[in-house]
Amino acid sequence: MKRFSQFIFLQVCMVFILFLPFSMKDEQLTARTDQTEWMTALDKLIRTSPDLDGAISGISVRDTSDTSLLYEHQADIRLTPASNMKLFTSAIALDILGEKHTFPTDIWMDGSIRKKALNGNLYLRGTGDPTLLEQDFAALAKQVKKAGIHTISGHLVADDTWFDDTRHSIDLPWSDEDQYYGAQISALTASPNRDYDAGTIIVEVKPGKKAGHKATYHITPNTDIVHVVNKVKTVPDGRQKKISFKRSHGTNEITLTGTIPLNASSVRQWVALWEPTNYALDLMKRALKSEGIQVKGQVKTKQIPKKAKKIAVHSSIPLSELLVPMMKLSNNTHADILLKELGKKVKNKGSFEEGLDVLNERLPAFGINTARTVLRDGSGISPMNLVSANQLTLFLTKIQKEKWFNTYLDALPLAGASDRMIGGTLRNRLKGPATLGKVRAKTGSLTTVSTLSGYIETQGGKTLAFSILLNHLVDDEKGKEIEDQIVSFLAENL
Repeated sequence: MKRFSQFIFLQVCMVFILFLPFSMKDEQLTARTDQTEWMTALDKLIRTSPDLDGAISGISVRDTSDTSLLYEHQADIRLTPASNMKLFTSAIALDILGEKHTFPTDIWMDGSIRKKALNGNLYLRGTGDPTLLEQDFAALAKQVKKAGIHTISGHLVADDTWFDDTRHSIDLPWSDEDQYYGAQISALTASPNRDYDAGTIIVEVKPGKKAGHKATYHITPNTDIVHVVNKVKTVPDGRQKKISFKRSHGTNEITLTGTIPLNASSVRQWVALWEPTNYALDLMKRALKSEGIQVKGQVKTKQIPKKAKKIAVHSSIPLSELLVPMMKLSNNTHADILLKELGKKVKNKGSFEEGLDVLNERLPAFGINTARTVLRDGSGISPMNLVSANQLTLFLTKIQKEKWFNTYLDALPLAGASDRMIGGTLRNRLKGPATLGKVRAKTGSLTTVSTLSGYIETQGGKTLAFSILLNHLVDDEKGKEIEDQIVSFLAENL
């Protein structure tokens, strides 16, 4: 009897299913078919791209409303994220340091002031501010003068001990150390303009008055620690314009070579300096001189003594504002300064090692299994960083609930926005109707590597988190084209 009852029940269920409204069954079937079709089409796009032949691609797409995985392609393989590493560093900095965090730069004195003379030393102490400009040193000098100091009998001393003295992350290639993206990390540094490329100067080369003459050059800001060897020749119009800028290892001697036509436009290059502490110290000395303050002693570096007294202070822009040039323009120096600051804040040591420890301890709260990642710096310049696309998209979905998320989102480059501080590294990309102003994402690029991870607002009304990690490319510029094709496809089809 029991078996007969089960049989009758099954028959009734089958009849019920058969007589479901056909529209409902058709709608479900269509949805499944559509999903299969777009996945198949995306698979084909990836599989048939000649530029991915022999490369490794990890691709992950999630629905941000519930973290569900919508699409994956080799998405659990650990790959080099390049500057997508900044997605982690900036989020953990916001989480631990806070949106209002600033980096103060102080002036201290020991000794006493008598008749407008400081009988002692003047100390400049940095805590990592990457935004210090020439005008900020001038403002500090004015505060020194306001304190009643017109002469310093002792030394002008720099204190950069807030961070350790390891200037580069462990995997930085030697060939990058004079490039703006490979600038040294110091607690005391300076920037040449409001892009805040800390630790660099701008060298601008212009043609001479006549063909055959040496070219002229100008550096910004003016600093006495740089020695320029100018070997650039002015050539007749129609000849090649090609100039090389090279700083010798261990020095601030910059050699300029090449040619520039007589009526050609100028050529500018950002050059990273050796020991940015001395760069900041020199700008401070020049600012004091401009205020009529004489330093009788030498310029030195050492820690401020406990008996010293603070007489001037300058604060950086808050972290919420600093993240804009950092993320929009992909500033490596900012990211690694933040990494050291995390180490200082949590471990009381401003080093790469302690900063990475903080990342590894905090990232699991946002879905990252750090046992399955390799983190080597905060900027992504290391080719040894490894993370999977699925972990990146899970991270991007989980941080949405945080109170600082809108600040984080606003700092990401916005597709097709022409303003550099809005569109950033995406200002000339993804300008199609389905993606213009609809994609906020972090770019990444190393030799043979191109990456893009962030958020898409699709034409179907969804908000997706995506990660595209392309490694072992022959031409990493082609990687950007593939990323744009994939993102455009998602925006149009989901």
